[in-house]
Amino acid sequence: MSDMIDFATGAPGIGSRWTSSAKSGVGTALSVASPVWFTLSHGILNEIYYPRVDSACTRDFGFLVTGPDGYFSEEKRDCEQETTPLEDGVPAFSIVNTALDGAYRIRKQIISDPARAVVLQRISFSALKGRTRDYRVTALLAPHLVNAGASNSAWIGEFEGAPALFASGRSRYLALVSSAPWRAMSAGFVGTSDGWQQLSRHGRLADQYQRADDGNVALAGEIDFSGGDGSVVLALGFGQTEHEAAAVATRSLKDGFDHALDKFIAGWRKWQDGLVPLDRKAEDGINAYRVSTAVLATHRASDRPGAAVASLSIPWGYSKGDDDLGGYHLVWPRDLVETAGGFLAAGDAKAALAILDYLRELQQPSGRWAQNFWLDGKPYWPGVQMDECAFPILLADMLRRQGHLNGKTIRRFMPMIKSAAGYILANGPSTGEDRWEEDGGYSPFTLAVEITALLAAADILEAEGETKAADHLRETADCWNEQIEKWTFEGDPDLCRSLGIAGYYVRIAAPGATDAAGPAGETP
Repeated sequence: MSDMIDFATGAPGIGSRWTSSAKSGVGTALSVASPVWFTLSHGILNEIYYPRVDSACTRDFGFLVTGPDGYFSEEKRDCEQETTPLEDGVPAFSIVNTALDGAYRIRKQIISDPARAVVLQRISFSALKGRTRDYRVTALLAPHLVNAGASNSAWIGEFEGAPALFASGRSRYLALVSSAPWRAMSAGFVGTSDGWQQLSRHGRLADQYQRADDGNVALAGEIDFSGGDGSVVLALGFGQTEHEAAAVATRSLKDGFDHALDKFIAGWRKWQDGLVPLDRKAEDGINAYRVSTAVLATHRASDRPGAAVASLSIPWGYSKGDDDLGGYHLVWPRDLVETAGGFLAAGDAKAALAILDYLRELQQPSGRWAQNFWLDGKPYWPGVQMDECAFPILLADMLRRQGHLNGKTIRRFMPMIKSAAGYILANGPSTGEDRWEEDGGYSPFTLAVEITALLAAADILEAEGETKAADHLRETADCWNEQIEKWTFEGDPDLCRSLGIAGYYVRIAAPGATDAAGPAGETP
């Protein structure tokens, strides 16, 4: 520590960006004591989320390998990667990264600790050419705390007498500790003084900087693989203070990787055992049913029953900076209802009902839902998507038809259903105006959802004795249904002639082609 340089050069670093959304794995512990979610891509950890599933706190976390004669290799770019779950339906992963040039192999097991906000990696390094001691293996971690890569700080410190790597941003902290000694450590600014720059130039952390403040920062730590059985456990802890982050990471190391792994697997087995047995393995040995259910469950919030984000990813992440905070780790009503349908099909009606309750709580006074929003309901994009105003009605209908919504239970949702149906009547049948389809129009998909939702709402209202309102909903649905071809079916004469077809349905038809109003009357 005494030989370190106080402050890194090159502040604030290059502009921050996110990473690939082509995930090979997502995981979390089924435990409210562990508010942390991790993602995998190209053989390494990508975004890790804490303390909520809509709050990304890292860009990526991988390893660089250097050796004799200027050897330099980055596992996410220079390896053949194989990622597999440790067990069907359990999002604990084994990764084997083999250098394309045949020089080395890195093996990892990755989980989150069910007892605390910590991501654990058990790592081993093998030299396939030469000797293990000929190589340096350095962990490179890019903090992006609370959905942003700018204005982060990184530093090298200690906890309980052991060195640790720290970062902070927007009142959140992370700490990286190792079961083996660190041979060298450094904090730097991305693109100028970070570990990647040093290793690519010198093959080692030649300048060990103690701090890099208020910028796009990265942490680097060279791992000593010479002791024990050749494997090392790295614990990345998160907290609301520096002490908390380091303390949870250190406790995970003391408890041991196998202890956390047993608890992690047991939690997932218990949940999977409660599902309908629809297992069918493919020829490649993958049980797609259990993989799918685990992916759905991984996207749920741990502290908000019924909440789940659309995807633990940021599409086109390499081009996305801090001006695009949301990515896909937001709640979309459409995606949330489809997630509920998955739970319902798998036999977890309790999860589907919790989703309907969550949507009921976040319905806007007008009767619609925001295009997308954070877990607390704060809207992100300002648009209106009419299918998203209809999908919650379909979820209520699915639950009712399967006997999970009746009597007093369904009456709790009647105001939501009536208000949503009223909004559809007043604003349909066009798609609405959203961030992607700025002008809106008529969409066969949206029309199908709206019409079905009106009919479903009519059945529910009629069962509750509101016959007049039910009739009005059915009449409007019939009117819109009769107009679908008029609004959305067309065809270029030359194209249709060449294909021998009468026409085709367009994805979005221009608005204003016809008067879309339904029968006059009161809304529910």
